[in-house]
Order: sequence, then structure tokens, then C-alpha cells
Amino acid sequence: MTFRAAVITFPGSNCDRDMAVAIEQICGGETLRVWHGDASLPDRLDFIALPGGFSYGDYLRSGAMAARSPIMQAVIDAAARGVPVLGVCNGFQVLTESGLLPGALLRNAGMNFVCREAVLTVENNQSLFTAGYEADQQITIPVAHHDGNYFADNATLDRLESEGRVAFRYAGEINGSARRIAGVLNQAGNVLGMMPHPERMIETAHGGSDGSALFQSVVKGLVSA
Repeated sequence: MTFRAAVITFPGSNCDRDMAVAIEQICGGETLRVWHGDASLPDRLDFIALPGGFSYGDYLRSGAMAARSPIMQAVIDAAARGVPVLGVCNGFQVLTESGLLPGALLRNAGMNFVCREAVLTVENNQSLFTAGYEADQQITIPVAHHDGNYFADNATLDRLESEGRVAFRYAGEINGSARRIAGVLNQAGNVLGMMPHPERMIETAHGGSDGSALFQSVVKGLVSA
């Protein structure tokens, strides 16, 4: 099976190359690069990634302008067809602003940029993205964000919890996120948004490889399907 993936680049993206390299290293095949101003995606995609960075400088509600880029309607349509979509950091912000995921990412509690390794707890290991982990497994993934404070109203948070849509939770306080949520899934389970950067932890040279299982899970899930 040839794994056909695309990484979307917005003005200000700075993790698009890291994401493409991680996907190629773990999943094989060349990762296609798609510019935000394109109106369509390449054919026959198995996976779409929205990388981290500072789209449009994060000057207007992080991710809001990027969510209105021409390519995002194609991403929304692909997600509706079941194509797996991963949004990391700024990509997570774009997913919430485009309506693919509930909630919003606010300025960190304490108003400081947070750049460090974070311990996460795998809350749901039954999803396409997390099947390679054990339930309640603790993994270490780096974070680097100023607007990673996940917010949603209590009814939405309760629904996410009851439906098993909290994928990852911070083991300790990081940025003020409601219920220490670090990553959430859409209702269909094919869209994941997370603030930590799994692409930065895929080999021992990075200090660990806890992020590699996420990409491996997607490939195995698609093959088995």
C-alpha cells in the first residue's frame, strides 16, 4: 500500500516540513505539500495534516484567518468523506475555527509562551490515531504554544467526555486547558486536534519516540480497513 498524505501550508506555518518528514519517515512515500490558497486537494489522499506555526502571525484569534483559506473547504469535504485529518498546535486552532472540532484555543493561563516536554495520558486508545497506545498510557510529547488553553462550555466538555472524544489529557497543569484536555476527536473519530507536537518525538535523536505510534496507528488502521 502506498500511503498518500498531504500537509497544508499556511502563511506563517513553521512546522510543515517537520510534519512532512515525520509522515514520510514513518509511513513511507512522498508527502504532498499543499498551499493554503489552492482550491482543491490532490486526488486519493489517505491522510491530511494541518501543521503548527503562526498562521497569519496569530494576530487575529489564532487560526481564524487560516480557517477561511480556500483549501479549508476541501479539507472539510474530505473529512466528511472519512479522510483522517490531524491538526497539531496551530492546526488544532484551525480545526476549531473551521468547525471541524468543538471548542476554542485561548491564550495560555499566565499569559506565557510554553515550550517544554509535556507528559500526556492516553484517554482513548480506540481511535484511528491512538490505537497504538495502551489505555491510560503516559507518553511524553513536546509543546510550544502561546494559545493552547482549550476551552468549551460544560455541556460540550461533558459530551466529549461521555463520547470518548478526549484523546489526550495533560498529566499536570500546562496552560489552563479545561479538564487538562490536550487533544480531542470529532464525533466520527477521523479528525484529531492536539496542541502537543507528535512529529517532534518520533525517534530517539529527538529525545524519545512516543509520537511515532500516532502515525503508525493511522497507517495500520487504514490497512486493516
